[in-house]
Amino acid sequence: MHKHVSLLLAGLVASVGMMGTAWAEDDKKPMPGQEIAFNRMTGNCLACHAMPGTKAEMPGSIAPPLIIMKQRFPDRAKLRAQIWDASAANPKTSMLPFGKHKILTESEIDQVVDFILTL
Repeated sequence: MHKHVSLLLAGLVASVGMMGTAWAEDDKKPMPGQEIAFNRMTGNCLACHAMPGTKAEMPGSIAPPLIIMKQRFPDRAKLRAQIWDASAANPKTSMLPFGKHKILTESEIDQVVDFILTL
């Protein structure tokens, strides 16, 4: 079973590099949430997650790749809660509590959630 899961995850991570960037449809600029997520001084999601739309040479691999997010989080509020404070659902998580510790503002978290749901 572990071999199958490892192969599936390897395939998902490999596919991330082949996926396009999520762009705001009206002006072809990166979405505001994407800028926050990719910025090392704000979200820094790439430190832990692989995701499409990045040119990072070595995206993080200690957390799940951020792909098929609408299927994984059909309830937007659950994804937002995960970003706000992942330890509420999993006390052993290594994910930073971006909202609880005021790393990101309410507005920034909403923008990141909107972006992640496009992946």
